[in-house]
Amino acid sequence: MAGTQDILLEITPQVLLKAYACGIFPMAESADDPGLFWVEPEMRGVIPLEDFHIPASLRKVMRRNPFEIRIDTAFHRVIEACSEQMPGRKTTWINERIKRLYGELHLLGHAHSVECWKGDELVGGLYGVRLGAAFFGESMFSRVPDASKVALVHLVHRMKAGGFKLLDTQFTTDHLKRFGAIDIPRDEYSELLADAVEMDADFFPYEGGGTSESILQSFSQMS
Repeated sequence: MAGTQDILLEITPQVLLKAYACGIFPMAESADDPGLFWVEPEMRGVIPLEDFHIPASLRKVMRRNPFEIRIDTAFHRVIEACSEQMPGRKTTWINERIKRLYGELHLLGHAHSVECWKGDELVGGLYGVRLGAAFFGESMFSRVPDASKVALVHLVHRMKAGGFKLLDTQFTTDHLKRFGAIDIPRDEYSELLADAVEMDADFFPYEGGGTSESILQSFSQMS
């Protein structure tokens, strides 16, 4: 991982978007650290949209339509939940500065949340940054089993329906590899990114969040 400490620079939403267009993104050392540093990994995690895989066990879960999916109705609550300590995640790179900056990006229409609800309870979701036909996944959370996984499936369906070309996961994990995530060299990523940010895509190709059952049916028709 390549990182450069940010000490004095006042990062604005516009600076953030320019950084993303160059393949760079910010992180904090911890939730309590007010500083940020820029990251440009040697190997970049991406999920090729054409190779996205839904595990059979998750398909069974989704056929039960366990959650109501909403888009951008609770962005600030999603990023707050992603910053919380959870079993298996004792630290976080999301500090107050990150929350403020990405909240501003959301108001500008460049950051979105995919949310899983059970009644009035937000039980999982993810958020990320949109630029051209690229979406940069930032973080996800689950308060009940499978919620973040279902949110990811809905995100990918939305991206494919809206003409997106690049889903950047920054890094890969065993969890993401189950869905088709791979690592690619920085140079290869830069070429994909340069093409994607110059294209147009629609994050709202259909109304609402869609049901999990209808999303699965659409994936079958898309493949």
